[in-house]
Amino acid sequence: MDASKLRKSSLNLMKIRTFFVGCILAVTVLLFAHRGHGKTPSLGFTAVVDLTHALNAQVPTFDAVDKSPYQVKTLATVAKEGYLLREFCVPEHFGTHLDAPAHFADGLWTVDQIPPERLVSPLVVVDVGSKAKANPDYQIAVEDIAAWERVHGEIPQNAVVIADTGWNSRWNSAEDYRNADAKGVKHFPGYSKEAAKFLVEGRKVNGLGIDTLSIDYGPSKDFPVHQYTMAHSIYHLENVANLDHVPASGALVIAAPIKLEGGSGGPVRILALVK
Repeated sequence: MDASKLRKSSLNLMKIRTFFVGCILAVTVLLFAHRGHGKTPSLGFTAVVDLTHALNAQVPTFDAVDKSPYQVKTLATVAKEGYLLREFCVPEHFGTHLDAPAHFADGLWTVDQIPPERLVSPLVVVDVGSKAKANPDYQIAVEDIAAWERVHGEIPQNAVVIADTGWNSRWNSAEDYRNADAKGVKHFPGYSKEAAKFLVEGRKVNGLGIDTLSIDYGPSKDFPVHQYTMAHSIYHLENVANLDHVPASGALVIAAPIKLEGGSGGPVRILALVK
């Protein structure tokens, strides 16, 4: 074949490829237009629930402080510079956040090193609200896990188990959320070490979560659950929101923390995909 025929053949092939790509793009646009503006694409789930509190200066801190550690400064506005730009500063463990194993286990994963496949998991919500209401120092027990499994079946491997203690209702009052006594001892629910050990070793979970300031209950002084779980490369989700809007089983959870190099943890956006 001479050079002119080869060039002509190549041009024809390019036209055919362009035609097919154009057809595919047109079909894609029509499909999304048919779904309607603002609707969630059908990906096997019916709703997306945000389990995250917004970051602001009113977020309850672990210890009482005179001034919030949340700092924000406006650097540019649309009115003046033509765009909005802010600078913010928060501690790694502030608001709805993720604890990386490195938080308590030297040499294990920092927040940027957690394998991404561990951040998308079956969601298990264990409701202990009535027990926490009766006893703010309640510690989630193996019996609570067993009661959940009697109804929903065995917890799947690689799940994230989050305790719904009802503490979310106190979020708008830092004093009520910390619930400290006259001696400064905080009183809020958490996990028992026995329950954590069962979930880590018996059910091979990816992470544990709770709607309080800590996986360990308020009066804890040495954080035994943190010590144990972090040594087993388990991450934590703390100050989780809106657990009353998701089912006890069957949903998926996406935990997307800030990818902070070397971080012991960081702010996280948590989304539940409800089937």
